[in-house]
Amino acid sequence: MSTPLDSPDRGGTSVLDRELEELIEEQTHDPGDHERFSHYVQKDKIVESAITGKPVRALCGKKWTPGRDPEKFPVCPTCKEIYESLTK
Repeated sequence: MSTPLDSPDRGGTSVLDRELEELIEEQTHDPGDHERFSHYVQKDKIVESAITGKPVRALCGKKWTPGRDPEKFPVCPTCKEIYESLTK
């Protein structure tokens, strides 16, 4: 019978380390102009994010954890274009 210590590359802490790296990578902010805009996100996802701290994904694809007042920034043109195409 083998244990995780017998095969450190197969399970054990290496799996946890890999999962943690993937989680951190998912939660990083996307670079670029996305930071200068307010984005369209489903309301229930924003509420969920406020409760759990999980990031949200905007219509344009930007993924981040909301934390600023969206009224202080112009609307993302890509989100606006996608939203308007959905409402027609």
